[in-house]
Parts: sequence; C-alpha cells; structure tokens
Amino acid sequence: MFDIKAIRENPDEFDKGWARRGLEPQTDAILKLDEERRGIQTELQELQAERNEKSQKIGEIKKSGGDAKGAMDEVAALKDKMAELEERERTVAESLNQHLAGLPNIMADDVPDGKTEDDNVEVRKHGEPSKDKVPEHFEIGEVLGLMDFETAAKMSGSRFVVLSGGLARLERALGMFFLDVHTAEHGYMEVSPPLMIKDNAMFGTGQLPKFAEDQFRTTRDDWLLPTAEVPLANMVADSIVEDDTLPRRYTAFTPCFRQEAGAAGKDTRGMIRMHQFYKVEMVSVTTPEESEAEHERMTKCAETVLEKLELPFRTVMLCSGDTGFGARKTYDIEVWLPGQGRYREISSCSNCGDFQARRMNARYKNADGKNVFVHTLNGSGVAVGRALIAVMENYYDPADGGINVPDVLKLYMGGVEKITSS
Repeated sequence: MFDIKAIRENPDEFDKGWARRGLEPQTDAILKLDEERRGIQTELQELQAERNEKSQKIGEIKKSGGDAKGAMDEVAALKDKMAELEERERTVAESLNQHLAGLPNIMADDVPDGKTEDDNVEVRKHGEPSKDKVPEHFEIGEVLGLMDFETAAKMSGSRFVVLSGGLARLERALGMFFLDVHTAEHGYMEVSPPLMIKDNAMFGTGQLPKFAEDQFRTTRDDWLLPTAEVPLANMVADSIVEDDTLPRRYTAFTPCFRQEAGAAGKDTRGMIRMHQFYKVEMVSVTTPEESEAEHERMTKCAETVLEKLELPFRTVMLCSGDTGFGARKTYDIEVWLPGQGRYREISSCSNCGDFQARRMNARYKNADGKNVFVHTLNGSGVAVGRALIAVMENYYDPADGGINVPDVLKLYMGGVEKITSS
C-alpha cells in the first residue's frame, strides 16, 4: 500500500515510478477517489454537528414542555442521510484501497531500466563455469534410479517428483547445511512457521490479491505456504517494535507450494519448476536508514552458501521490467547448470522498503519516540531443489554416472562421498 498523503503531494513522482514498470498514469484515478472520500467525510462531520445541535434543542424543547416532534423528525432524517453517506464512504474507501493494493512498489533510483531479464545487469561473478557437456539433472537422476517423475505423476499429477536414496538424503543435507550457515555464521534466528496462512498475512506480503491464481487454497479457505517470507515477515505485523531490537533476522527451512500458473510450457521436464519444493528463506526487518546495507548483506549471505558448495554463480541486478511486484530493488543469484549450459536463478534477494510494512501495519518507535514503518527484506538462502540440481550437474562423474558429494555436505551425508545407483 502507499501513503495517500505522499501521493497527493507528489503525484508526478508516483506516476513516473509506475511508468518504469510499464503502467499507465494512476494518480488521477487515485486522487479522484480520495477527493470523493474526503468530501463525504467532510459532509458527515457537518451533518453530525447539525445533528448534535438539533438533539440539544430537542432536550430544551422537552424541558420547557413544548412539542419536539418536528425537531425529532429532523434528527431522524439526518440520521438516515448519515447512514447513506457512511455506506457510500465505505464503498469509495474500498474502491480506493483495492486500487492501491493492486499497484506495485516504487523502485529504487538505481534499478536499471529495461523490459525483460535480458536487460538485467551483471554485478559480479564467482567461479569458472564448466564447459564440459553433462546430462541434465533429470537424466542423471533417472539413470541412477533415484528420481521418479512417473510415479509422482500417478499420485499427484505433473510438476511433482519422488526422490529416494542418496538424492533424498542430499536434498535434506542441503537444507540443513543452508540453515546451519545462516544461523551459526550469519546471525539469523531459526523459525519453524505454520504451513497454512490466512488472507491477511498473504495480503501483508503482497501475494494477495494480485497473485491469488499462483497459490494453493485449502478447503478451509486459507493458503498453503508459497514461501516462508509470508509468516516470517508477518511476525512483526500489527505491532510497534523498539528500534534497539532491529534489525531482526529470521530464517526457516520449509516446503513451499505454488501453482506455477504462468509457467505453462516452461521447464516441463525436471525439477526447475515444481508445485512443491523446499527452500531456506531469509527475512530481515530493519530501519529505513539501514535497509540498503542490509540488502547487500543478505545477498552476500546467499552467495556464501554457494561459495562453500564451490558452485559457479553470478549475481545480477534486476531491471525495472523484471523486478517483482513488492520489491524496491532485487538481486538475483544465478547458479551455473552445465547440463543446460546456462545460468539459472537460485536465489532472489529483495528490499521491499516500507511497502509490506504499510500493508502489515508494522512499525517501530525511533529514537525520537515517533512510530515509523519498518523496512522488510526477503531472500532465498537458497532454493534447495535448484541447489540439488546444481550439485548433481556440477559434481557429476562421467566415469560411472555418479554424483560426488561436495566436501561441506559430507558430514550431513554421514560420510558418503559419492551418490551411485540404487
């Protein structure tokens, strides 16, 4: 959501910001609804004052023994008119809020202009991508007999997989490794959140209303967790925290569920786009003054786990046309997949500014005693399924078709050094 007062004062700046995302000017419609709502509120205040005045006169008439019926009829008519205006004010306010709720965040000035991912800007690169031709992960997994899409499809449909043996253990090992690094080395607090989320929490982080079709809704009208960002960020919803408790840094290792509604025909083979996947998420809650530095820090935290795995990757800043709905600025980390011969996203680290905080009503009391909206940030630390793919392809041994276990994962794998066929 947005500060309507700021839109009134700087409409051109907001329209310029939304224009960078390819949107038509929005503020004329917003300010028209705002003006109508404020006009109704003013009229209601005037009618209330008139009603109070007439009600006082009724008491005076009755006290003097006079007939107050005429004055009482006037008060009743005012009450009916006020009820009509209150309903109209609710309708206009709802229209205004729906309009604002559907608009994306205003991006930071240093976000590069562009239309698609081809316009993203590479910031840095780590490691040397292998040019060796290796099979894709699903080919490796199926030959090993440890990755079964056919059985998963019989049980659950497309975009599901059954992992077994060494691959199932490798997936678990990756999640535990990421979680241990972020808690022990990066200072994040581990959280085990609910996996079913209510409307208000989904609205708070921007999944609703715009992205409802990409979520799984349950029969009790809540939502399966699309990302742990939702509950982690909502831990400060509807609260005022002390500034000396900031930054707050949370992390969680959870399954995630997404419809992938817009992914028809994309990555139909393998584990790149799944309805169910595991992810280690990071969320930071901080002050406006510290959010940019926290964004750089969070991105480095995600990069660190890939460095420890010795996986080649690059970090890019997303252009205006590729930046997500709630983000002010985003870095994507893309890991090298030799099976595809290309980089693929494995983490997305975003600074949302106060965009989510306004939707969640999350504030802090600053040093001057004023209540100010916090800034929230989120990042994958990292996507476990895509990390599994990257390890399978980068650590593939063509001599026997097995997968060498990265050194940092051997402890989590019980000393197993290579994953071989079942």
